[in-house]
Amino acid sequence: MTPEPRETISLFVPCMVDQFRPGVAHACADLFRKLNLSFETPGPGICCGQPAFNQGFREEARRVARKWIQHHEAYTAVVAPSGSCVNMVRNHYPGLFEEESNWRLRARAVAARTYELTEYLIRVIKRPELGVQCPLRATYHDSCHVTRHLGVREEPRRLLQRVDGLVLVEMEQSHRCCGFGGLFRWTHAPISRALSEEKARIIEATGVDAVITGETGCLLNIEAALDRIGSRVKVYHVAEVLGGMARA
Repeated sequence: MTPEPRETISLFVPCMVDQFRPGVAHACADLFRKLNLSFETPGPGICCGQPAFNQGFREEARRVARKWIQHHEAYTAVVAPSGSCVNMVRNHYPGLFEEESNWRLRARAVAARTYELTEYLIRVIKRPELGVQCPLRATYHDSCHVTRHLGVREEPRRLLQRVDGLVLVEMEQSHRCCGFGGLFRWTHAPISRALSEEKARIIEATGVDAVITGETGCLLNIEAALDRIGSRVKVYHVAEVLGGMARA
């Protein structure tokens, strides 16, 4: 039986955050506390199943998805600092269970209340003013999943424009792919490298101190590309800026 959602947020910590940028999760937690939002982090380390799904391993993805649903369906909202994970849950979970009516209903229910971080702050609780300071001249990279699959573009900008001391400079082609694409980074390494370095040069041309994005995979890929071209531009997750962890 599906439990009734509790008036508590599930802060979902994606694999990339957990393994490579745990400060993003800490920033989300600090932000939720500042906003007096009740939250928990159930089942830390439980993947949403996206890597298996993207490689065509549907049965393996279903097994992971069932576990993910069981850990998160009891909450009134699931919030993640990752558009790709949210896209997996929202747009692919129901289709994974076409032949399992009970799981399909459970997948649809949790998918309907799963949100990307900035989407939740702007569309759901409507809190654009977070009272944070960050003296940076920065630009914003629109990750493919956040922008194209979730339709989240203005939300992070609205939040960043309210950050005291932060000057937001738009780069050319902010939506241009950085070349990460999950396992694409390794299966098509030369193409990925070329895309990431082209993105790095676009960022460098803006003359900013930092580039901000909402996807940890993009963050790590862009950071490596900037380093390869000798840039001093720093890379931050939007949660790190909104949580007051970013520094010039």
